[in-house]
Amino acid sequence: MISTSLVFAALLGFLLVVFLVVHSGAADVASAMLALGWWLIPITLFHIIPLYFDAVSWRELFPPANRPRQSSFLWMRWIRESVSTLLPVAGVGGDVVGARLAHQRGVSGAQATASMVVDVTVGAATQMVFVLAGVALLTTVGAHATAATAWALLAGVVAFAAAIGIFIRIQHMSMFGMLIGWAHRLAPASWMSGFAGRAEAIDEAVVTTYGRRAALSSSSLLRLIGWVTGVGEVWLTMWALGKPLSLTDSFILESLSAGVRGAAFMVPGALGAQEGGLVLFGALVGIPADLALAISLAKRVRELALGLPGLGAWQWVEGRRLLARRADKASSTS
Repeated sequence: MISTSLVFAALLGFLLVVFLVVHSGAADVASAMLALGWWLIPITLFHIIPLYFDAVSWRELFPPANRPRQSSFLWMRWIRESVSTLLPVAGVGGDVVGARLAHQRGVSGAQATASMVVDVTVGAATQMVFVLAGVALLTTVGAHATAATAWALLAGVVAFAAAIGIFIRIQHMSMFGMLIGWAHRLAPASWMSGFAGRAEAIDEAVVTTYGRRAALSSSSLLRLIGWVTGVGEVWLTMWALGKPLSLTDSFILESLSAGVRGAAFMVPGALGAQEGGLVLFGALVGIPADLALAISLAKRVRELALGLPGLGAWQWVEGRRLLARRADKASSTS
């Protein structure tokens, strides 16, 4: 069931987008989008590159003996992202679907869940490094940045790093076991029978995954490359608009706006947060608000163009499983 708070957050985000477009000049924003024209196609397809690196980064977290094929991970990562960006399920909804898809590919439930938890952590940690690099560039070459802005951004990164550290520590303290323990206080014991063993298996798989240091390092490097390649989307969009932006400024804009989007993970699709971040940080590198919003809307077009087929693929898979289950049930009762 969709949470009312998530729907409310999405509505507020949408209203913020409308306000930013109107405040920046709806005609100017529309003109910029029309100027992109057919360039929206290569801009959309470019996203497959960071998507690929995210997929192979996730794959590294699985033991080599039971890893699904690389193409399967690209497919699962596509669906994960589609769910997270287009459905009102907060940023973690797609991760739950991803764990389920991995389990359907023959991976144990404990390993699939553990890989997802560690993958989310790797994504957050490498995003922090990406944002920190953007802050460093902003302080050294940002013509419109002030010391107060840099310190505020650095404080945000430090707080983010502390949150990641706490999350990692909790994962090593039998996180799922603690969750089951709390659930026992709220639900009858008969409802929770069997969950304790599963939680213990997941906690063990999480610790084992972290213990594979070479795989963890490889996964982190690949994920960081994925973040950096996303800079190309901003650069390509500005080039298509006839307002070429340097790679350095593109890096600053993409990294800092990615940090805002990550912080707003509870808002479906980071609606409003992405737009506000691009307008704010675009001003720091000399980009007017209408062009910053055009970049954001180009990203939204990409999310729809890739996400809607991704949702369709997910429903197709779930539909096939449901039909197969019904067929098995019918044959067993006949």
